[in-house]
Amino acid sequence: MLLFDEIISHPIWERAAMNEIERIERRISLHDMRVLIAVVDAGSMGKAAARLATSQPAISRSVADLESALGVRLLDRGPHGIAPTPYGRALVKRSIAVFDELAQGVKDIRFLTDPTAGDLRIGASIAVAAGFVSAVIDRLTRRYPRLAFQVLATDTTTVFRALADREVDMVVAHVIDPIDESEMQVETLLRDPHVVVVGARNALTRRRRLALSDLADEQWTLPPPDAPYGKVVSEAFQAGGLPVPPAAVTSTLPVRNFLLATGRFLSMVPRVVLQFPARDHALKSLPIGLPTTVRPLGIVTLKNRTLSPVAELFAACARKTAKRVET
Repeated sequence: MLLFDEIISHPIWERAAMNEIERIERRISLHDMRVLIAVVDAGSMGKAAARLATSQPAISRSVADLESALGVRLLDRGPHGIAPTPYGRALVKRSIAVFDELAQGVKDIRFLTDPTAGDLRIGASIAVAAGFVSAVIDRLTRRYPRLAFQVLATDTTTVFRALADREVDMVVAHVIDPIDESEMQVETLLRDPHVVVVGARNALTRRRRLALSDLADEQWTLPPPDAPYGKVVSEAFQAGGLPVPPAAVTSTLPVRNFLLATGRFLSMVPRVVLQFPARDHALKSLPIGLPTTVRPLGIVTLKNRTLSPVAELFAACARKTAKRVET
């Protein structure tokens, strides 16, 4: 008796599966897939029709054609509008990938016709975007002035979600929480610890021996405790057997940098922030080791997604920039 795996791998079954796929391919159009994405995104056929500058009957017809070709229901009507079924969600996910690959193909062709031009969408944490990523872009655009970059600078959770949704081509960030390794891959550029920082005018910069325990009564400005960088800060204090000091100001890095520049506050930031400082912020690190805060700073991309030539250029320059920092 043949086992199930042997049956489905039999040439007859393989030919039948291929015939079925080819039959479906002949009945599915890119336009219909675009319509389905628009309906799911808009939550109604009427809104999708307006967005695509077509009629609602045409939208309904495209969805019906897809459902007929696949033999499953793709959309359900609910109290809050139209929502995708599990089959619909699966097709939308793959459809987005199809259009993304098509867009990448167009970019590749444009780059081949003019290797000095092209564009790249980068997601990065604020701490990395303002320094490291900007330094890489500066070096690249000096050599290739016609390259264009869109940088989404926000929290790491948001940039990873943007990568999964193909809203950016790559992410440059510290990998603090585990990523979905079934969909994403990381190329580590450097291992980056956090450091305790103050403004250049802070009296603590004249101290040669310090421990975290000496700073409990200082004015701290810290990232939100539930944010990825906030978790790293908490780990640093816990490793020293200390409670996290109450923050006078809890906010994002730009606000903290401004407060640090006054000379009155302390904070913790990734060391790479000091290695690529903003021109108007002179920060100093204090002589306190924080070995538990080391995290990889890397380039995160989607698996099985070919990078564009511009992305490859950026990655190569990022590797060289990281190597200069480490040496």
